[in-house]
Amino acid sequence: MANRDIVSLRVFSLNCWGIRYLSKHCPQRYAMIGDLLCKEQHDIVLLQEVWSEKDYLSLKKKLACSHPHSHYFKSGVIGSGLAIFSQHRIHDAFLYRYSLNGYPYMAHHGDWFGGKAVGMAILNIGTMKAHVYVTHLHAEYCREKDSYLPHRVVQAWELQQFIRHTSGGADMVILGGDLNMHPQDLGNRLLRSYTSLRDSYSETAKFDGCEDGMTLIADNPFISKKEIVPFEKGIRIDYILFKGSSKVDIRCESMSTTKGSVPDHPFPYSDHEALTTELRLDPLTQTETGSDKQTKEQDCAAGKVAELVDILTEARTEVKVGLHCAERMRYTATRTGVMGLALLFLELAIAAVPWLALGAEQPFPRASFYLLGALCFAILLTTTLLYIFYTMEVKSLQGAEDQMRLAVGSLQEKLRGFPLAQPRNNQRRPPEGQEPGAFDPEE
Repeated sequence: MANRDIVSLRVFSLNCWGIRYLSKHCPQRYAMIGDLLCKEQHDIVLLQEVWSEKDYLSLKKKLACSHPHSHYFKSGVIGSGLAIFSQHRIHDAFLYRYSLNGYPYMAHHGDWFGGKAVGMAILNIGTMKAHVYVTHLHAEYCREKDSYLPHRVVQAWELQQFIRHTSGGADMVILGGDLNMHPQDLGNRLLRSYTSLRDSYSETAKFDGCEDGMTLIADNPFISKKEIVPFEKGIRIDYILFKGSSKVDIRCESMSTTKGSVPDHPFPYSDHEALTTELRLDPLTQTETGSDKQTKEQDCAAGKVAELVDILTEARTEVKVGLHCAERMRYTATRTGVMGLALLFLELAIAAVPWLALGAEQPFPRASFYLLGALCFAILLTTTLLYIFYTMEVKSLQGAEDQMRLAVGSLQEKLRGFPLAQPRNNQRRPPEGQEPGAFDPEE
């Protein structure tokens, strides 16, 4: 076997909760985060909710020596909040903004104004090409009545599409961020099954952190227990996911999280816990990428495809529920707008009475007349804007559902091409006329 260099890569991810003038102790916490990153010397740092570009520039200045390369992803009204810092040069960067991201009239939630997105950076780590992604999906404000679930499912669908279609030439893929999804939630299963990304917490044998890898814990002073109901201790919604390729074997050597309090400081880094993962990158020789590994992948391909069909069918059902709700809201907006328009025409007819009947007086007080007219106009304008917004939501949901339908049909056709189940000691072979590559569920 030829000599090869095994590389250790440390990846850090944190939702900084950096809403200027609203988040508690924001300047002090950014200073603490900067000190931590300078001390720990992570190879790649993935940050979310860095809403102010001034805070990003402040971190960039502080990390100039330890992390000389960085990129800030701009999107939406107040930005995407996504930033990457790296010890390795960033050769290219790109941002994809999700088509659905909450509702503008839910201002107290604020997700719509943030322009949630996924940012991609291409790095060279030695001779290996890494595609690094950072993202932040829509929050779950109520577990029992989650009105944003269809939006988050569509975001997960678009995220996996973006990763699959942009990581073709990568030797390794790393995704970090606040997914706002529990490990077994629909969107999480859709993302990991379709991309074959592996969860650092599930893959590592060495873990040091909160119980069950939780990243939003009840012991954090910035957290209200109402945010994590019905879970008493906390939830795990932040992740570092990874996968290798035919050229690089990647393993998770260790993972750790912060545990709420920070020594020598009166408060933690954020309302979320920070994640640190140490990955082992092992370049593979040509011999190791041969037929044995390919045969093993083919053996489990049928099971993966069947699982994907089930997950996609469940996702389509959830998207259809969201589509029905959006169509109903659009109908309500249309009906209200028609009523406002009818009232406006009625008022114009009343205003025309003095002109048509010479000498007649205005039947209503002038102030009341103008006030009613302003109200009718406001109703008409608001419902028009809502109709436009709901139409855009309907089209986005329809587009996602159509894409899922095509994907299900393709997977079912591929599934029919597999041979019938055979004993485990028998090797499955591809049908005549088909190449082994046709069994890859990611195609």
